[in-house]
Amino acid sequence: MGIRRYRPNNAGRRNMSVSDFAELTKGAKPVKSLLRPKKRCSGRNNQGIITVRHRGGGAKRHIRLVDFRRNKDGMVATVDSIQYDPNRSARIALLVYEDGTKRYIVAPEGLTVGAKVVSGATAEPRLGNCLPLSKIPLGAEIHNIELRPGRGGCMCRSAGTKAVLVAREEDWAQINLPSGEIRRVPSSCRAVVGVVGNGDHMNIVLGKAGRVRWMGRRPYVRGTAMNPIDHPHGGGEGRTKGGRHPVTPTGKPTKGTSTRKHKKASNKAIVRRRRSRRYGLLKLS
Repeated sequence: MGIRRYRPNNAGRRNMSVSDFAELTKGAKPVKSLLRPKKRCSGRNNQGIITVRHRGGGAKRHIRLVDFRRNKDGMVATVDSIQYDPNRSARIALLVYEDGTKRYIVAPEGLTVGAKVVSGATAEPRLGNCLPLSKIPLGAEIHNIELRPGRGGCMCRSAGTKAVLVAREEDWAQINLPSGEIRRVPSSCRAVVGVVGNGDHMNIVLGKAGRVRWMGRRPYVRGTAMNPIDHPHGGGEGRTKGGRHPVTPTGKPTKGTSTRKHKKASNKAIVRRRRSRRYGLLKLS
């Protein structure tokens, strides 16, 4: 796992860098039974109206069916290969269970081909094993964390992310998330021990606009460059700064304003809010 940088032969190559893909298993191909076609609508709804701006185009992809539940308890699985997934920043590992079943999981850092992993309450808290938070020792680094038992992991799944199990009381466990938020989660929820691999992903420099288009992202246009009918920041004589606090095309504030519902049921599970770049810790209201 590392970064490969190009020689500055031209403007596009000058600052471009890519992953060296050293951790991937050579010759490994995706399992066809675990692939699904990815249907795209380019940010449009069923009426063809754009509901998500700046989306469209991009390279064709297949969805890899990743097992976030890890519900084959007590059965030992062997890591067959580490593969690339175009739909996520992390790598995925192909597991082959004792009964021949094959499943993909998010590959933690340090997981190698031939390693053995197990799921369930009786599993040891070792790298790649999935077990309830009640069975994981305090201070352990975890990822792929459930919010509800049996629903499947939904937190800490991107490259290089991890959470820390900091406390347990009665039927609840407290975890420190990468954002700085401390949240209570039912201790019967499952998590995987370890840190998500490919941590150098955040250091990759795209280098040119074309690589952004390959990802399916179209160009952005500044609101101040538009007409008043198209954006609240548009219009005016000459170049302006917008004349108001930054808003979306529909007039919704975009910076420094909380968008979380104040009466959301899960607010009671948040012990400390995440850090804000502008105002420090966000406060519950």
